[in-house]
Amino acid sequence: MYLEKKFHTVQFLLLALGLFLSFFYAQHQILTGDQTQMLYKGYMGAYMGEWISYGNAASVVGNVPGSMISYVVGLPVLLYDSPWSPMVFLILLHLASYFLLDNVIKDVFKTDIRLVFLVIYWLNPWFLFENILYNPSYLFFFSALHIWSAYKQKDQSSFLYSALHVIAIGLALQFHYSWLILSILSLYLVYRNIVKVNWYGVFFGGAIIIISLIPYAIEYLDNKEIRVNQNAKDSGRYIGWGGVHVYPVLKAILYWLRYDSFIFPNKLINSAHFDWLGISATLQTVLVYLYKAIVFTIGAASIYIAFKANQLFYKTMKSKVFKRSLSVDSKEEWLLLYVFGALFGVFISAILSPIVFGYWHLIIVFPFAIMPFLVYFKSYSEKYLNKFVIFITIYFIVVNFIGAIDSRKFSIEKDYANDVKEYVAKTIKNPS
Repeated sequence: MYLEKKFHTVQFLLLALGLFLSFFYAQHQILTGDQTQMLYKGYMGAYMGEWISYGNAASVVGNVPGSMISYVVGLPVLLYDSPWSPMVFLILLHLASYFLLDNVIKDVFKTDIRLVFLVIYWLNPWFLFENILYNPSYLFFFSALHIWSAYKQKDQSSFLYSALHVIAIGLALQFHYSWLILSILSLYLVYRNIVKVNWYGVFFGGAIIIISLIPYAIEYLDNKEIRVNQNAKDSGRYIGWGGVHVYPVLKAILYWLRYDSFIFPNKLINSAHFDWLGISATLQTVLVYLYKAIVFTIGAASIYIAFKANQLFYKTMKSKVFKRSLSVDSKEEWLLLYVFGALFGVFISAILSPIVFGYWHLIIVFPFAIMPFLVYFKSYSEKYLNKFVIFITIYFIVVNFIGAIDSRKFSIEKDYANDVKEYVAKTIKNPS
């Protein structure tokens, strides 16, 4: 197969394409409260020397713990004073996430499936839509570090990889409450005896995270406002609310299937109006309906394939997921057990959640949710690999281009760098 034989050339070209789309998205992001929370914390550190010890406000349970959100914006600005510095750092983290995941994939599958993974991860609108200065956007790196460090411990223990594994969870905690999914996943790996834990590494990694959270702990005791979202304190929600109301759990499982398909976020698709073309209202309406018809038709077909892929995943693994003494027969089986642990983490988190999850609450498992498709596609690879890669690449380019200039979070009329400069000038340099 031609593309498979030319893998390294194709990889270079598609990585370059993904980087271009990443910067294109970033350039046209619409600044909202999600970004300005991060910008305020980062620039207060970089310009004023005030490193805020808590992160963005969550839906119900207060601000995310820790100072990392301040650092990922402020430190790049200190290194080079430009609004692009934190965005470049985020895009580099996304690139690092691909290489960490690819390091696992290439050891489990042949080159053809490695190529499929490159396309459906690196160019996927689910992934590229997160090239925005927004705390869940950082989670892909911690997901990748989590599986990579776990895979490195499947045969032998390692102080370094155990420490990195714990650090991946602890740093994810400082960006978003979905870190709990990674924690449950790690507990499952230990329960299922498919990782060789170095407990010295675990304690060392845990100590680093605890030390990094000391400023937050001090602030937490002194600042009531960061303990509970002030706009949600009378919502009546509680830990375990999701399990009691059932629907939140079902919706979370459906997101797992959606990540494995091409039914992209409504914020990406439904907000496209094509007014940037400057055409008549009638033709604009026709394009809107035509675009949605194409996207939802392909999405419907893909959700069926995602269902079949997960059905195969279930049939393959149903007798093996909870038997601690059962040996792992192959690298692929190890990977699927890991994927089950991620799905189990989604299930438990949805039960415990005080909210109904949106797609961004679970985006941390996106890299794992697409893996059942990789196994499913193996049977079709010889016949369809080239056609699949070419078609999906073109389709993703179109969807990403429109999403980057005409969606809920991005607009052709916006200029990220100028908007950040204006925000910083008004809020940090010359506050009223």
